[in-house]
Formats: sequence, structure tokens, C-alpha cells
Amino acid sequence: MVRVPAVWMWWTGLVTAALGAAVPVSLLGRRIGLLAGAALLLLAAVAVFAARRGRYRELADGAARAGRRDFLQDRAVTARVWRRGHRWWLWAAAAAALGSSFAAPAAGGMLLAGAGAGLWAKAVWLGRWERRHEALLWVRPEWARRGPAGKDTRGYRTTGIAAGDAAPGGGKRKVLPAAGHPAPAAGTRKRTAAAA
Repeated sequence: MVRVPAVWMWWTGLVTAALGAAVPVSLLGRRIGLLAGAALLLLAAVAVFAARRGRYRELADGAARAGRRDFLQDRAVTARVWRRGHRWWLWAAAAAALGSSFAAPAAGGMLLAGAGAGLWAKAVWLGRWERRHEALLWVRPEWARRGPAGKDTRGYRTTGIAAGDAAPGGGKRKVLPAAGHPAPAAGTRKRTAAAA
């Protein structure tokens, strides 16, 4: 739930930055636009990486073990749900980035790519936490509508490092388990969790 938006924002930003750099006439000129874009990319990456890290850490440290009746949502399902819920936002962001290229070529696209880079760094940071604790972090999808560390998220669940089909940090595992395989440990109610 962190890595998927990172990938989409990164590539959308790079494509719009490349298209924006090709704008023949702009207010500030291509050189200034590219320099401003590079600065915006770095600033956005640092800001997004730093945002809500304390909240992520708090949720991770207080995570409860997943129950036997907690079913782990496939990574592909989580990615598809995110894409469907945010596709219009991505199109709007890409259009705004392209439109801004008439003032500062590539700057808007590089800002979007920087936000994606910051999320990617956060996914790597979470992956290190998961490897260090030998546990994967999961969150109920209905709690994560504002993001995996949003106000609606009441807590995380943990499983062993080999549960589900996601690797630490949200990447794809090389060997997939059987579909619908329940999480290990005891529990009482059926819940679905997506990899945080």
C-alpha cells in the first residue's frame, strides 16, 4: 500500500517531465525549468519520506499477531484496487504537471516523481523494519482508505516473513503460496488484510 503508489507516481512523473521538457516555448525556459524540477524532486522526496514516519513506527510497534481467520489479500488485488481508486487523481496530476511545463518545463513532472521516490524510500524503510523483526505488516483495507497510516487505521497485523505473496517492503515474492492461504496463528473473526 506504500510501494504501489510510489511506482505509479514515479513513472507518471518521469513521463510527464520528459514530455514537459519538449515544450518549445515556456515562460522561464528549459534550463531554469529543469533546475527547478531537480530541486523540487529532492524536496518532495525528502518531505514525503519524512511525513508520518512516527505514525508508521507507532503502528508497527503496536501491531498484533494475525489470527487464523485473517485472510491475506493478494498483492495484485491491492495494486488493482489502488489503481482503480486513484486513476483520475493520477490523470489530473499528470495534466497539471504538463500544464505547468508552459511556465517551467518538466518541473511539475519532477515534483510528482519526487513524491514517488519518497514513497519508495518509505517502502524500503518499512521493508527493513520487517526484515529486522522477521514479520510482515498488514492493514485492513477498509481502514486504509486515507493511506496505511491514516487516521482511520487502528492498527496493523503481523505475520511471518513467508506469509502471503508480498516480500518485505511490499515487493513481489519469488515463490507464491497457495491462493487463499490463511495467516498462521489463532483468531476469532474473518478479516482481510493488505500488505502495508
